[in-house]
Amino acid sequence: MGKSQKLYKEAKKIIPGGNQLLSKRPEMFLPDLWPSYYSKSKGCEVWDLDNKHYYDMGIMGIGTSVLGYANPKINKAVKKAIDNGNMSTLNAPEEVLLTKKLLKLHPWADMARYGRTGGESNAIAIRIARAYAKKDKIAFCGYHGWHDWYLSANLNDASNLDNQLLPGLSTKGVPNALKNTVFPFEYGNIEQFKKIVKANSGELGVIIMEVQRSERIDIPFLKEIKKIAKKINAVLIFDEISSGFRQNIGGVHLLHDITPDIVVYGKALSNGFPIGAVLGKAKIMQFAQDTFISSSYWTERTGYVSALETLNYYEKYNVVEKISKKGKYLQKNLNKLFKKYNLKIKAAGIPSVITFNILEDNPQLLKTIYIQELLKRGFLTTTLIYVSIAHTKKIINHYLENVEEVLSLISKNKYNLERILDNEVCHSGFYRLT
Repeated sequence: MGKSQKLYKEAKKIIPGGNQLLSKRPEMFLPDLWPSYYSKSKGCEVWDLDNKHYYDMGIMGIGTSVLGYANPKINKAVKKAIDNGNMSTLNAPEEVLLTKKLLKLHPWADMARYGRTGGESNAIAIRIARAYAKKDKIAFCGYHGWHDWYLSANLNDASNLDNQLLPGLSTKGVPNALKNTVFPFEYGNIEQFKKIVKANSGELGVIIMEVQRSERIDIPFLKEIKKIAKKINAVLIFDEISSGFRQNIGGVHLLHDITPDIVVYGKALSNGFPIGAVLGKAKIMQFAQDTFISSSYWTERTGYVSALETLNYYEKYNVVEKISKKGKYLQKNLNKLFKKYNLKIKAAGIPSVITFNILEDNPQLLKTIYIQELLKRGFLTTTLIYVSIAHTKKIINHYLENVEEVLSLISKNKYNLERILDNEVCHSGFYRLT
């Protein structure tokens, strides 16, 4: 057990849940063995507290770092902003500059507001939409954060959120009065959505959904959702926190000529510095002034500076084209290896966000072995890979060579994987740790 693992044992005693983000819990990867903390990160390389070196062929800061960790150009701009004062009684001009830039990229939108995280940015969008629609009820598809409005879906049925992303999310602390205010529907299931609309006639004011996650984008479905939203006078919000700036500069919806009333961004917008953006039509966004939406650190400078510099980098260096090309190469070769070793696994998703669909018996066990064995070979990986420009052909090929070794081992022990498991099977969702 190294310094990182020992520190996490201490953390669980003094930090509820061990850390601040469920998706970064060691238990989600390799209980007791995952190197929980880093001392340095650069490009797609990470060093733990024992100075062990790893290539990050996994979540890359939960999809935040498309330009690689500690990108010199982004860091230079942020350091300059810090030296000039990252906070003041006055406002940062970059807030206006970023808004102009984002609105130019999204001609259908007129105004923007900002937060620091994806979850709170979605909450901002929901508040504005409810204020405009003057109706409380929400229909949603996908994962949208931790706030009360979202978790209240599980007040009706504890399994309502299981098919959205994370199973087993608890509603403790969420007011029971929010029951029957928010209703989930599955991506592509228009009949399910229509039933929600019919059952809540005249009360449904907001529809929020991810445009695309791991599935292929469903254009007819999105168009029908928009048509119904317009008919019932509900605000349509596209949550592009995960999908944005991965297939184009902006949201995926721009590629398909389907515009929402509001779109929400985060993650890849600023390459690891905290900012979330809420863009929308003026007639709706103006209702932010009819309710109270305000926070001190939404005025802090580095988020705006990093986002501006990231957008400039995207435009100057053809980032989307590069990560898509790398992702296609990686996905194609992973699928070749899965086939070669006769494993029912498929690498799918958009080219720069690769997800593994494991159709073997006991997929969690297989996933754990995969993570365990690649960690031994110097890789932080899982069944989700966010591709960055820092993933060079050499690093990708090195990863693929080691993947082949691991798949060979898994294939040989396919019917007795427990034999090569070093500790516990990784968690699949929300678990209470203590």
